[in-house]
Amino acid sequence: MKYSTTDNFWFKQRLVGVVYIIFILFLILTIRLYYLQMINGSEYRNLSDNNCIRLQRIRPPRGLIFDRNGTLLVENRPSFDIELVLKDAKPLNKTIKHLANYLQLPEDEILSKVDRYKSMPSYKPIPIKHDIDWNTLAVIEANRFNLPGISINVTPTRFYINDYSAAHLLGYLSEINTNELSLNKYQGLRLGDFVGRYGVEKAYEKYLQGEPGGRQVEVNSIGQVVKVLKTVHTNAGNNIVLTIDQQLQLKAEELLKGKVGAVAAMDPSTGEILVMASNPSFNQNAFVTGFTGEQWRQLISDSARPMENKVIQAEYPPASTYKIVTALAGLEEGVVDEHSTFFCPGYLNFGNRPFRCWKKWGHGTTNVFKALAESCDVYFYHVGIKLGVDRLAWYAKACGLNSPTGILLDHESKGLIPSALWKMQRFKVPWQRGETLSIAIGQGYNLVTPIQMLVLVSAIGNGGTRYKPILHKSILNAEGKEIAKESPQILGKLPVSKSHLQYIQRGLWEVVNTDRGTAHSTARLQQIEICGKTGTAQVFSQTHTKELKEEKSHAWFVAYAPATNPKIAVVVMIEHGEHGSSAAAPIAKEIIKAALEKH
Repeated sequence: MKYSTTDNFWFKQRLVGVVYIIFILFLILTIRLYYLQMINGSEYRNLSDNNCIRLQRIRPPRGLIFDRNGTLLVENRPSFDIELVLKDAKPLNKTIKHLANYLQLPEDEILSKVDRYKSMPSYKPIPIKHDIDWNTLAVIEANRFNLPGISINVTPTRFYINDYSAAHLLGYLSEINTNELSLNKYQGLRLGDFVGRYGVEKAYEKYLQGEPGGRQVEVNSIGQVVKVLKTVHTNAGNNIVLTIDQQLQLKAEELLKGKVGAVAAMDPSTGEILVMASNPSFNQNAFVTGFTGEQWRQLISDSARPMENKVIQAEYPPASTYKIVTALAGLEEGVVDEHSTFFCPGYLNFGNRPFRCWKKWGHGTTNVFKALAESCDVYFYHVGIKLGVDRLAWYAKACGLNSPTGILLDHESKGLIPSALWKMQRFKVPWQRGETLSIAIGQGYNLVTPIQMLVLVSAIGNGGTRYKPILHKSILNAEGKEIAKESPQILGKLPVSKSHLQYIQRGLWEVVNTDRGTAHSTARLQQIEICGKTGTAQVFSQTHTKELKEEKSHAWFVAYAPATNPKIAVVVMIEHGEHGSSAAAPIAKEIIKAALEKH
């Protein structure tokens, strides 16, 4: 077969075109290679070192907490946290061995933390050690080449400015756990984040917890950050302005030193809590830095119950402070009036035994004012018998006893006010009339919390209104703008007429301001008229032989001041303090004095 000249020319033209195309392609490739290697060579050399892009979450600063006067109580400080990324920590066993040595932790402890987070993606950081000290930080930094996959993250962590102070009110934080995350209990949080567990920190969690930010970073083959590519800033949590007065709080805590008990104060006209002190206390900062196993065992096994907020959780017999309720009920039901008297020889025979008065030689002829001032048991035995247990129980409950006050803190106790029906349901036996005598003077089955008695005495002082105890005045955003404000909330009115309430007020005034009053020598102030009621609650414990053994009595004092238009109400409970007049009343006097000196 022969080719023509025309065909040969056509073939040569096509071949030249293909060669030109190939040349141009090679030229483009050469230029591209030159650009990548010579111009951007250093940048891509870094990327070639197994670099990758990751997103890192940034924890937000938690909102600050202030007292009513603007004193800072809780703030944030920087914490250096050790984290491990499984994807980069290779070989894992060798890395953990080095890390355990530098942190002076058992290898098993680190391995258990890794195992706890094993369900997470391998590129997510696992928190290993929170808040390391400067020396440990220096050791980790100096040995980074031995620690692939280990990073140091700087996060804001909680700092309580006054160790132990207002611990039961402020509360503490702890790390969120996998169970809470699986239940979707906390929206937007992750493993390693901290949440409020107690007190104000828990009650106001949704306000205090800010919004997290993040950053896009470039890391090398061992997980070390090479470059920050992009940052989304966090939004700090809101700040809380509490109702407490830190100066009064510190005063109360100083007065409680060496004692087991509680002191609380509130504004009778609003329900604002001014003081909430429970002793013994605990160090809130230790929950941030972490306890040793031995420290935690000592804390929870302490017989004085330092983790218990005795103001709202502990239940005690109200003793003679309950005589306020008995007097109120007797007046309202008409079984006594301001002229009614009973003779007190030091005892009352009822049934086949005598019921003793605290004053062995008796109080003589006694009316309601003298009975309150001198705390005559016999007078209130008579009133209790005339009322009966059920009417007495109704008035006690209408005064707010046997019910939580609704304060915005967890685990508030409700106390106990017995009735005939309650005893039948509880013990399957009927109520005995003789038991009413003990109930009428605040003993027997009666149990109350200090916060309940504080609300009650506040209502006596303010004219009969029971206010819900409130903890914050306002909530501010990070820029200081008010976003929420608390207002007084009324729980109800005392079941008493104005005239009968004035009789009760007069009796409480005589407790402190007349020579016959049980607190005249321990609670009286020259410039301020205090109205109050002492109480001494008998305590029995069960011995190893199952017999009841009497222990030192608990000491109570409830008060408000001034007598007209009161500005503060106080409750003091000292466990095994023996006498309310000597152990509790002087503390209340000092709190009232310190508070009203400002006015």
